[in-house]
Amino acid sequence: MMPVSVEIRRGTGRSVEREMGRLSRHSFSFGATYDPDNLRFGPMVCHDDHLLGPGRGFDTHRHSNLVIVTHVVSGELVHTGPTGSAVLGAGRVAVLRTGDGTEHSEVAGERPTRFVQTWLTDEDGRGADVASYDVLDAPVDGAAVELPGARLTVVRLADGETGTLPAAPLLHVYVVRGALLRSSLAEPLQEGDAFRFTDEPAHEVTAGVDTELLVWAFA
Repeated sequence: MMPVSVEIRRGTGRSVEREMGRLSRHSFSFGATYDPDNLRFGPMVCHDDHLLGPGRGFDTHRHSNLVIVTHVVSGELVHTGPTGSAVLGAGRVAVLRTGDGTEHSEVAGERPTRFVQTWLTDEDGRGADVASYDVLDAPVDGAAVELPGARLTVVRLADGETGTLPAAPLLHVYVVRGALLRSSLAEPLQEGDAFRFTDEPAHEVTAGVDTELLVWAFA
């Protein structure tokens, strides 16, 4: 069966996990919510939108053979891992390469904190052999976070502004904030909705209000 070239994943279709002081919305099959038809998109195996209460989050846990990319939307996230502790404010992007295995924790600071986190598989050894952690300013004006076989761009569009989504073998576009107007691709997209494109050309989208998109392109 040929893959669908344009797929719309609505935020209302995400599985929701609630714990004391935490609300997580999972885009892919995760934990107790198993969906054999929604396990991954290229190397992307997890795309979560988390909201944490002050001082709440994820205590120390272990990962291996992943590249974990975290984009802080609001508040601040305290990360403790292979290089010590770091505080990520809104607009920062962090890249954790787990290598063969590392432990880390992620806890909100003194304010409610929202962050979007993506896990990419590192099955072919193109990532670091040992764990590392880098904190970057969220890329703007066409700059990007470059990873082996993957590129993340944060796109910000003002109300009524039109932007171009690049052509790529696989493209994942997530509406972090705001909304996109109706287009030839879909009815309006709201916060929490996503595009998944397979072998699509470049497409133009127009913001209905001030909008922020996370655009993942995979080779």
